Amino acid sequence: MPRAPKDVTEAELAVLQQLWDQGPVTIRTLTDTLYPDGGGSEYATVQKLLERLNKKGYVERNRETWPHHFTATVGRDELIGRRLQTTADQLCEGALQPLLTTLVKSDRLSAQDRNSLRSLLDELDKDPKQKRS
Repeated sequence: MPRAPKDVTEAELAVLQQLWDQGPVTIRTLTDTLYPDGGGSEYATVQKLLERLNKKGYVERNRETWPHHFTATVGRDELIGRRLQTTADQLCEGALQPLLTTLVKSDRLSAQDRNSLRSLLDELDKDPKQKRS
């Protein structure tokens, strides 16, 4: 099944994760982090990944610094939301409830996670006008 045009590959996701964790960084810093023993070809790979992410609108380049720094323009939560909606569209005719139910029922949720979810749902119930995305 083809990827949605704005979806990210696993390699692009690895770059985004570094940008989320480190903040604005250079290509060299990303290359050294992602490929500690890498050379010129790995540098070119990271450069190409950043170009693709920039075209997709997920990364921007600050040309006012030298070397240029790159920053993620999409947050982790936003990307998670997009991917969950894509999965819901593919598996559940767009409905998020089956996905959420499956995640909540998983054994991976701690008591603290469940309490946090309860609090979030309580907040949403108190303010129905609050943005739900």
